[in-house]
Amino acid sequence: MTDVLFIPVKLGEIELDHRVIMAPLTRLRADVDSDNPNDLMREYYAQRASMGGLIISEATTVSPTARGYRGSPGLYTEAHVRGWQQIVDAVHARGGKMVAQLWHVGRTSHASLIGGEPVTASDVPYEGMAFTADGWVPASRARSISIEEIAGVVADYAAAARRAMHAGFDGVEIHAASGYLIDQFLQDNSNVRTDAYGGSVVGRARLLMEIVDAVANIWGAGKVAVRLSPSSNFNGMADSDPDSTFTQVAAMLDRKRLAYLHVVEPRISGFQEVAPGLQPVAAAKLCRWFGGAIVAAGGFNGSEAAAEILRGGADAIAFGRYFISNPDLPGRLRSGRALTPYDRSSFYAGGSRGYTDYSAAVAPVRSE
Repeated sequence: MTDVLFIPVKLGEIELDHRVIMAPLTRLRADVDSDNPNDLMREYYAQRASMGGLIISEATTVSPTARGYRGSPGLYTEAHVRGWQQIVDAVHARGGKMVAQLWHVGRTSHASLIGGEPVTASDVPYEGMAFTADGWVPASRARSISIEEIAGVVADYAAAARRAMHAGFDGVEIHAASGYLIDQFLQDNSNVRTDAYGGSVVGRARLLMEIVDAVANIWGAGKVAVRLSPSSNFNGMADSDPDSTFTQVAAMLDRKRLAYLHVVEPRISGFQEVAPGLQPVAAAKLCRWFGGAIVAAGGFNGSEAAAEILRGGADAIAFGRYFISNPDLPGRLRSGRALTPYDRSSFYAGGSRGYTDYSAAVAPVRSE
């Protein structure tokens, strides 16, 4: 049944030999003083590169004030470009492709990470955590970002997108999911603004659309993607009418002619399943509003992934947790080989344990 996963697919201008995608996975292994991608990360990504397959990078901050997790990599200096270039080159050497996911955490940050108050859509209390030199601590109180500062955020995304091009990436994905800054604008529990960036869905989506336009102006729309997480409550998110919000956002993005829309299923919150047995619903719903390629993510196994593609709910599937413990995941899915279980305790920070010490048993996949 998993054969459908190994039919070539085109996501905008990004051509892939198979449909098993490595999801963006925050692992907090970058250099903590500089946010620079390093040799350990290069080994990790190279291990997971498959011939003709796609890796989406972990969420990568677009500026020093976009940070929220110590050990996350950046794309706001030339040193970051050089670090990422070594990683992308290693992925390309194994026949893979790689997209950079661009990120601003907004209110899920701490003053010690950014040297001041975090910014968000509106001055709404938030009780989440940030990862600092002192470990996980309550996020600092965030303030509502000004319109003048919004223009600077858009410029930061554009600058990071240009650096991603210089680093040799094959495209970029804009992280508009999981309760980070763009999602804080999209959903009305965190956005109560009364200016042009609030109110209606069009207003709340304005920041996302401006970022998409700025990034597409550099890359071309066919190499730009967006990640959304409809109905997710991760990082304190909620919306009074999520179906209306996200179908309208999907329709607006459809007009941009993007490479793909990346949809996180609400059965996953962060890296945890909300409840056992929930079925994927979000991608199949949004594909009626977004006519381009859809990548679905969130708790899929091989048979579920194949079924989702066969029913038309998605064109490709992004796998997360099992890509951590199975660097050869596409090959294992194709051969039916058992999957190595993952160790949650090693997901975040640390060194090679639970990061580069999982073994591969299957050769890299190339579709026929």
